Amino acid sequence: MSEQVTHEAPLRLLLVDDQRLIRAGFAMMLGVEPDIEVVGEAGDGAEAVERAAELRPDLVLMDVQMPGMDGIAATREIVRQGLGQVVVLTTFDRDDYLFDALRAGASGFLLKNAEAEQLVDAVRAVGRGHSLLAPEVTRRVISAMVTSETTEAASSGDTPDLGVLTEREREVLVAVGRGLSNSEISRELYIGEATVKTHVSNVLAKLQLRDRVQAVVLAHQAGVVG
Repeated sequence: MSEQVTHEAPLRLLLVDDQRLIRAGFAMMLGVEPDIEVVGEAGDGAEAVERAAELRPDLVLMDVQMPGMDGIAATREIVRQGLGQVVVLTTFDRDDYLFDALRAGASGFLLKNAEAEQLVDAVRAVGRGHSLLAPEVTRRVISAMVTSETTEAASSGDTPDLGVLTEREREVLVAVGRGLSNSEISRELYIGEATVKTHVSNVLAKLQLRDRVQAVVLAHQAGVVG
């Protein structure tokens, strides 16, 4: 069983896939959870942007390959307009989709063959402000994106200055870079989870990072995580 999380209000979810049966399956799977509400569906990227603007969901589950505007372009537009967080779902375990989705601003990436429990936990995790990658692709993300972004940073001279962080914020960055959740960081550093959340927010703001995925990449790029 997935861990049930209590919210003041259910997480509001928009499902985007060009196959009606897949949308129906996800709606059935997720809609039975008491803390998740499926508020709408869309069959392509353009409709996804329109529905996100109309419904203002907390989270969008986004397919990649769709007619017209694809899921990557739709993700980019939804994130740009601040219309909700996006988790990309695809049957294709391909690096180009993965990296394009993350660069477009997706907060998570899962394969469609994920277990139901993984999908439900992913929705809850991203809905609570965490970023999430399928375990199968995390290592590839770190190795490929660190190599790419380190090269770009070296050529531009734009390297992160970790000196702006307090000692505690640096400890939190290292923990985030190791893939720990807020609750795990709380236990490891003996501080409250709300305090961890504040430190994570400060780290992202000070280092001008979009989300935890970028923080993971930066931690490895800067050499604070082996």
